[in-house]
Amino acid sequence: MADVVTLLDPGKLERNKDNPRLIFRQDDLDALQQSIADQGILVPLTVFKEGHGYRLLDGERRWRCAIKLGLSKVPVIVQPKPERMQNIMMMFAIHHARKDWAPLPTALKLQDLEDEFAKRNGRKPNEKQLAGLASLSRGEVRRLKKLLALPESYRDDLLKQLDKPRSEQVLTVDHVLEATTAASLLRKRGIVDDKTEDQLRRSIISKFRAKVINNTVAPRKLARMARAVERNELPLVNAKQVIRKFIDSPTYDIDSAFRDSVEQVDFEHSVEQNADRLASALEEHRRRRYKLSDALRKKLESLGSAIRNAISQG
Repeated sequence: MADVVTLLDPGKLERNKDNPRLIFRQDDLDALQQSIADQGILVPLTVFKEGHGYRLLDGERRWRCAIKLGLSKVPVIVQPKPERMQNIMMMFAIHHARKDWAPLPTALKLQDLEDEFAKRNGRKPNEKQLAGLASLSRGEVRRLKKLLALPESYRDDLLKQLDKPRSEQVLTVDHVLEATTAASLLRKRGIVDDKTEDQLRRSIISKFRAKVINNTVAPRKLARMARAVERNELPLVNAKQVIRKFIDSPTYDIDSAFRDSVEQVDFEHSVEQNADRLASALEEHRRRRYKLSDALRKKLESLGSAIRNAISQG
């Protein structure tokens, strides 16, 4: 049986507090409002009865636009009222395909879903269960969990950024996550302590804001510094000096820090890995008793010349 469409006064509808999509960008709303003004609401809203009114399950943007336009009626489909946990699950399932979901509000609502599960079952869901409840992949759940682990001041700052038009946003979730991951890796390698870790994260974020750092994944170069320290290719004291300079100097960027500390050893480590792979491939070639082709022979002779030159110049 097809769902029955009913016309209701939009003033009798209320937003769903469990909607993970807390941020509605004004430029998107303006475009939708114009479309509704020209063509009307083509897809009915989905609601459930609550008290003397109705609560939205799907269609909050259409509802907001209808209010702005002063529409007296909107098409709706009335569903049975769900329990709180089911309501959150339905909100995730309904809105999951929306491309412009903001990750941080979604993470906050994922926390509510986890808490509701715990109330009902006496334990928190594991990652696989939580992913199923929220209609998300396990990778998406892990990413949202990283956001929940951010200090509250960072989360508040990111929420303020989401209120701005996209063109005016200077700080994103990815900026903060990359800064956090890089600083954490350096702490694990003993390059920074807990206090300096937060200073480093704040410095990276500040330089993203000031456009001193323009590449979102640039902090990953700091992770390469941490690995160089772990391999004893970069003295710990040198790494600490570079990080202190990075924190203290507003214009000292990650590329400069990388160049001043680990660029050469990181490049040479890559050459070593390629040499090992080539040696293994040549050994396999010999084991299979392949005859050396003329083309491969020329390449190896050229490579041998390059190796001899590198050694003599070293």
